[in-house]
Amino acid sequence: MDKIQIFGGNPLIGEIKISGSKNSALPIMAASLLTDEKLSISNVPKLSDIDSMIKLLESLNVKVNKKNTTIDFQSFVPESLSASYELVRKMRASFLILGPLLARYGNASVSLPGGCAIGTRPVNLHLDGLERMGVKFKINSGYVTGNCEKGMKGSTINLKKISVGATENLMMAATLAEGETILKNAAREPEIIDLAKLLIKMGANIHGHGSKTIKIIGKKKLKGCEYKIMPDRIEAGTFALCVFGCSGKIKLLNVNKSISEHLQKIFKPLKSLNMIILDNGKSLLVKKIKETQVTIKIKTKEYPGFPTDLQAQLTSSLLKTKGKSEIVENIFENRFMHISELIRMGANLKQKGSKVIVSETKNLKGAEVMATDLRASSSLIIAGLIANGKTIINRVYHLDRGYEEIEKKLKKCGANIERIKK
Repeated sequence: MDKIQIFGGNPLIGEIKISGSKNSALPIMAASLLTDEKLSISNVPKLSDIDSMIKLLESLNVKVNKKNTTIDFQSFVPESLSASYELVRKMRASFLILGPLLARYGNASVSLPGGCAIGTRPVNLHLDGLERMGVKFKINSGYVTGNCEKGMKGSTINLKKISVGATENLMMAATLAEGETILKNAAREPEIIDLAKLLIKMGANIHGHGSKTIKIIGKKKLKGCEYKIMPDRIEAGTFALCVFGCSGKIKLLNVNKSISEHLQKIFKPLKSLNMIILDNGKSLLVKKIKETQVTIKIKTKEYPGFPTDLQAQLTSSLLKTKGKSEIVENIFENRFMHISELIRMGANLKQKGSKVIVSETKNLKGAEVMATDLRASSSLIIAGLIANGKTIINRVYHLDRGYEEIEKKLKKCGANIERIKK
């Protein structure tokens, strides 16, 4: 397996182009199952999760043509409406094919999904909603098999818990269901809006995306189109926290005004992190200004709150900051696995249940550590950039799931970082 090697202590100065959003690309790729016409998607990031979704779609007779960051998809009737464990086990987003398959073909069998081991992420919200639309389910030997021979019917679905994945799955299924579907307590993430914009361009009738209530009036058929995926707000936030942790000045390119304003808002408590929106929102200048004592209390929340996907990176970025801060994880109960690895580097951290206390670490030292999930990987990179000496990060295949060539982007900005091929 590849490793990442870092010698810390360098400030970051330069420009970084933000890739397309992973969390937007995956459901948009799944939406190719909703039509028999060609879907051409641009600004697709080069990630292992994207490759995994391509293999899954190809197994369902979707023809895929890659041209750099543009991928064409055209879905034909598959020989089998079953998605195997081998194809689904690596990635949680694989389950997003269930709604489109049921809506278009009336039945599907999908293995229960895998992904990062960051806590329980039950699929019952997806299944409960689809059952409200007329699907009958059986779960056997790790597979979810659904059937709705009479076609899916629109319904009012009140999600018991805000869920991005369930909102996406149900929204896609509803585009081909008969009648009106109302999703209440829906997720409001920008990636939901991006998926809705794609579906509308395909001919879907959707209103309210970005709010807690989404209304979809089903159509008999959707068409193909061309669509550009939004920038990755989590990648942008990660690089901003790299600057906050080890100082410097970076211009983030290929962002948008909405992402820049959101990052300004959630990072407002970090007084020494200055963020300036440039080029009508298409770029964001991030710089570390005069160091001040930081004492913050941040709780992860659904959008527009502080993202759980930036919690680990925030923890690392605070390590050498004067003061004591408190971070509470409200989304996933097992998302502190990076803490033990940071402690190996001498980090002054104390975990109490879903809360971690970050105190100034005056002597953070490089060490050999192990990535446990996608966002933990990037938190270890930030720690390595800050620390004295050499840090070796193992199991970086997690990193490749969600960050496109992160080591190359950081190296161009002065970081002493490289990938060691195995």
